[in-house]
Amino acid sequence: MEFLSPSTLEEALEAKSAHPDGVPIMGGTDVMVELNFDKRRPSTLIDLARVPELGEWGTDGDHTRLGAGVPYSKIVEHLSRSAPALAKASRTVASPQIRNRGSVGGNLGGASPAGDAHPPLLATDAVIELASVRGRRRVPAREFYLSLRTTARQDDELITAVLLPEPKGPQQFAKIGTRNAMVISVAAFSLALDAEKRTVGTGLGSVAPTPIRAEEAEEFLAAEFDWEGATLPSESLVRRFGELVASVTRPIDDQRGTAQYRTHSMAVMARRALTWSATEYRKGVTRCA
Repeated sequence: MEFLSPSTLEEALEAKSAHPDGVPIMGGTDVMVELNFDKRRPSTLIDLARVPELGEWGTDGDHTRLGAGVPYSKIVEHLSRSAPALAKASRTVASPQIRNRGSVGGNLGGASPAGDAHPPLLATDAVIELASVRGRRRVPAREFYLSLRTTARQDDELITAVLLPEPKGPQQFAKIGTRNAMVISVAAFSLALDAEKRTVGTGLGSVAPTPIRAEEAEEFLAAEFDWEGATLPSESLVRRFGELVASVTRPIDDQRGTAQYRTHSMAVMARRALTWSATEYRKGVTRCA
């Protein structure tokens, strides 16, 4: 196995161009597990830990630009206000040791439907930045996931950053696992309300071959939510939203949970996330009145 350790992004892109089947590694929280269990034996590893740009974050117009290698612990510490749903999801990732190493870029690269970062990226309409020696391009998260562990990233491209829109309303993340810590999600859900555009975003994890949205549920809630008066939604509205979210799931039975349980839990999380969001939204409108 060849091991490459570029120190600049340009060198990293050149290495990926020369070795399109090369596997990028930064935190190593997924790649090293696969190597240790002999599930993967790539011909080339491209170590990105020395590339400064991938570990940086800052403003980019009306977005927050999050480097692909920024660890979850930094997201929790520094981006709780600019990326609430992603920060909430980051808090649930494994152990402190893993949160200090793992990153959103790693989640995107592995493209597991159980990745904790995916639902918030879908719900908030984030954008994925991809780069190669041919240049850079940006792909909406909602167009990034193509099929099981297959994404829009080309073989010669690296994931360099995620562009996170400025929050315009409450954002939530909920996750169910087989225990309280160090757990891969049985199901995960994210909800984002945009009070300016009066739109709703959703993201579902671990209930289909790829992370998905519940578009009918989004349209239903956007039309029924009391954006001006901020009255709390009725029990029937909350229940219907949960049903619509659950209706798009295509789960499987595995060692973490049954398909039936995943579908049921998704409806429960959607109802809870809507209740939390409506309460938060009402408090904000009341303060401004």
